[in-house]
Amino acid sequence: MGIQGVRMFSGASIFFFYNLTGGLMARLLPGWDSALNHHTAFVHFPIAFWLAALLFEIVALWRRNDFIHRAAVWLLWLGTLAGTVAVATGLYAASKVPSGIGHILKTHMELMLISYFLALGLSALALFAGRPMTYRLRAVLLGGLLVLSAFMVLGTDRGAEMVGRYGFGVNGSIRREPAPMAAVPMLPVARLDYVGSKSCEPCHASIYARWKRTPMANVVRDPRTHPHAILADFSNPPSFVNFTKDQIAYVYGSIWKQNYFTKVGNEYYPLPAKWDILHHKLIPYLVKKGEDWWAPYYPPHNRDHPTGPTCNGCHSVNLNTQTHTVTEWNVGCEDCHGPGSAHIKHPTGSNIVNPGNLNYIAGNNVCMQCHLQGRPAQNPIQGQYYDWPLGFHQAIARVGFKTALTHLQDYWKLEPHKLGEANFYYFADGTAHKNRMQGNDFAQSLMYRHGVTCSDCHDVHGTDNPFELRRPPDKMCSVCHAPDSENGPYTSTIEAHTHHKPGSPGSSCISCHMPKIETEGVPGRFVHDHAFRFITPAMTEKYGIPNACISCHKQKSDQWATEWLRRWYSPWRME
Repeated sequence: MGIQGVRMFSGASIFFFYNLTGGLMARLLPGWDSALNHHTAFVHFPIAFWLAALLFEIVALWRRNDFIHRAAVWLLWLGTLAGTVAVATGLYAASKVPSGIGHILKTHMELMLISYFLALGLSALALFAGRPMTYRLRAVLLGGLLVLSAFMVLGTDRGAEMVGRYGFGVNGSIRREPAPMAAVPMLPVARLDYVGSKSCEPCHASIYARWKRTPMANVVRDPRTHPHAILADFSNPPSFVNFTKDQIAYVYGSIWKQNYFTKVGNEYYPLPAKWDILHHKLIPYLVKKGEDWWAPYYPPHNRDHPTGPTCNGCHSVNLNTQTHTVTEWNVGCEDCHGPGSAHIKHPTGSNIVNPGNLNYIAGNNVCMQCHLQGRPAQNPIQGQYYDWPLGFHQAIARVGFKTALTHLQDYWKLEPHKLGEANFYYFADGTAHKNRMQGNDFAQSLMYRHGVTCSDCHDVHGTDNPFELRRPPDKMCSVCHAPDSENGPYTSTIEAHTHHKPGSPGSSCISCHMPKIETEGVPGRFVHDHAFRFITPAMTEKYGIPNACISCHKQKSDQWATEWLRRWYSPWRME
């Protein structure tokens, strides 16, 4: 054949292999060119072969069948060969993984390497044990396969967490990258109609049942259909309560406060009292000039503040601003997944929006359409001043839900803020001052810039954890921020980072990094900041922003807290 022939054959082989594994695979599997995806694709083969080998060997011993035993051995060998490729691609992928997941990656690598070397040892045992293998050695083989499978399952779980949390995997490493705005055409879409959350129940019964118990599904309630919805005690009302329970058309809220709306014609209006749930008392309700931005555009009476422009858009599905009708009250399925008529008729993943599959900008906008204080890009709209993104809702019918999400900023502008000045909405540094501004906070955070989404931490379908978190608060944080992880804290234990006893409020992540400093509209009730900044006592002295230290140590001073922080951390960060 000659040297020239060998070179030509080698070149042709390399070209063929590249097109098979590179060009062809890149077309079949978007994102294949990423080193992270090569390993994710190959690692499933040894997992399948080794688990099959275990199953076959169990059956072989049970049935005392030598043919099935030989099949198990061949599956073990095939798995070890495939495992060699998976280990090679895995080690290469590990060198390309972005910083911030070292604690999960290390555990994943250790467990999978243990599995691989166990497989090598068992493969050697099966190769050199002779024919037929004694039942004592077969018992050793079975025990080894059981141990191998246990390590492999644990290692696979760590790998799955990287895929689920960070998007690493086939078609996953590109999931969080925002598409350029120009790449998302604003094209007309086929007519889609809203069908209501009840239509989703037949196929998604368990999710529907969880969601039905969440605050999202129970913000707005009609006391005529929910007799226990009204929490307030009207037996001896204060003088400012000039209405009766019979005039209440809807209640708004059930956690911090409860507002009451009455119906006049087709529109709803707020009544002049709300119920303070913590203190069990009625308090006056009126939005005054100098508070919400829209207050100067309406007369100074509740009876002239229609809730359609100011409230209802974020507390309903498909509010028609002309007829004042809704598909349903409360935050329903279609507020987050888009109109569902096509999906109900032909349920496929292509005709409904899954927020988990969106890039981080659109994915966060699913929540920020309501949890972001802003103003319409154009005002007024139809002669009214809206405190929710009406233009975004109108765009859904024209361009589709997914495209409208990507272009939310075209219809909704952040509430303006000048650095160093405090106002109704912001503290001097830009941290939000009131509730429903989680998006204003989060858009400033490092979390947002690194592609974290609201749904990474919260499951609005409902959980047993506070705030609909996917895990208890501190365990939620430790997924990314375990001791000695590349994301910090850069200490060997949480206690070394917090300088507080384990289990105490001062050792809780959210106590310091998400302090409750944002008002909820009733005295003494606050919600968590979502900027994820540590507010130092020095910032409190300069700008009046509450800090976490004095929120707990109320009898101490900011200077006292600063001195302790300087001992524990870099003094430069405490200025």
